[in-house]
Parts: sequence; C-alpha cells; structure tokens
Amino acid sequence: MKTSTAQLPSILKLIAHDIRWAVLRELAHSDYRVQELVERLGLPQNLVSYHLRKLREGQVVSERRSSADEREVYYRLNLDQLQGRYLAAGSLIHPAVTMGMEQRAPQEPLSHGPGLRVLFLCTENSARSQMAEALLRQESQGMVEAYSAGSQPAAHIHPLTRRVMEQMGIDMSQATPKPLHLFEGQHFDAIVTVCDRVREVCPTFSDDPERIHWSFPDPATVQGTEAEQLHTFEQTALQLTTRIRSFLPLLERKKSNPREQ
Repeated sequence: MKTSTAQLPSILKLIAHDIRWAVLRELAHSDYRVQELVERLGLPQNLVSYHLRKLREGQVVSERRSSADEREVYYRLNLDQLQGRYLAAGSLIHPAVTMGMEQRAPQEPLSHGPGLRVLFLCTENSARSQMAEALLRQESQGMVEAYSAGSQPAAHIHPLTRRVMEQMGIDMSQATPKPLHLFEGQHFDAIVTVCDRVREVCPTFSDDPERIHWSFPDPATVQGTEAEQLHTFEQTALQLTTRIRSFLPLLERKKSNPREQ
C-alpha cells in the first residue's frame, strides 16, 4: 500500500533556513534592531532584513518602533506563536512527539543553590520595571533576587501599577522608585531594560552581566478613560508575565552552565 505524501508544515520550512534560525536564536535572548542583528551575525543588512521580513510574515517575529527614536525598529520573538506551531508540526508525525507538553506547567521553580540576581531598568521605575521585578520574584517562587531602578525615578509608583499587581495577588505596598546609581558596582547575572530610552543610557556594571532588552511602551503615557488606562496596564502586566515565564528557563540554563551566554 502506497503512503500518501504529506506537505511539510510551513513553520518547519520557515525556521529550517540557517540565517532565519540564527536570527531566532538571537531574538530568543533579547529584542534587537536590524543593525544590531547585522553586527551580531556578521551578515549584510539587506540579507538580515529579508529574512526578518519572512519571519514577520510567518508571525513568529514582530516589530515595534522605538520609544527613544521612531526611526528605529525593535524586533522580538513571538515565542508562544512559535511554540504552538512547532508543537502542532510535531504532532503531525506522531501524537507521542508532543505528548504531555501542552499540559506542562508554565514554568518550574529554579533549583536550589546560589541565587541569581536580575535587575530591571526603565526611566521612572514606576510601572514596567516595578511590574517585572514583582512578577519575576513571584514566578520564580523567590528563587531569583529581582530588583528594579530608573534613570530618572519618579516620586511614587504609578497607582495603576499597584492596582494591577494587587489584582494578580502581589503586594506592592512597600515598593518605591529607586535611582539606578544605587545598584552600580553590584553584581547581577542579567540586566533587563524594559524601556527603549533607558537602554541608551544604561551604565556598565561589574562582571559584565548579560544585557537583555524587552521593548515595551510606557503604559503611563496612554491617554483615555480610566478604564482604557487600566486595560493598558493590565496588558503590560500580561505581556511581562509571558516574557518572564520564557526567561526563567534561560536563567535555569545559565545557572547550570555559568559560562554560557
């Protein structure tokens, strides 16, 4: 009996190219602009741009204009989209390929041992970086020492930051904006900038920790009704949660292999 020929899933065709695979590996760690990807990959800009376009058309990569300079565009990996389509392709071979993976918990707590330290940075340290700090502490079940600071810290945390975090069961009553210089000279395993502007002024830290950028717009700048503003903060918190859950396995790998970047 002749077996019918099944068409290769489009996601496998998309990511099987060497350059697209390399781009995805870079974006798995941080958001980057085109020129930064060009420098990291050592390839011509037109070639990198072409493959970025293919990845955007495949919806596994998205783009966002920089808040610091609208002429610049940041690219990010749509990890959930990539994971879903990749698992769907695997299940076409045999259900056992992905058996149990869809039901896996969002993340497992980091193993015990020397703790990792992560610093989140934004401009005012009143919304994005405060959320990220609180969410990483919660998602890692306290196994990661999370901190946050701002290049120009506000006087108070934005009230909608507190409100949204309280809705998620996180107490922010003791949190306050902190200046970036308080943490200079301290050791961190990763520095995560969640603001395009602060990325441009981020100082050098001791031990040359891994630099990661997540390009998030400032929810505090959104105009509209109170309900619309609250929705923006809620969406920021949800997107940060997704980012942090995908960040935790990288931290676990870094803890297991300290020399790996």
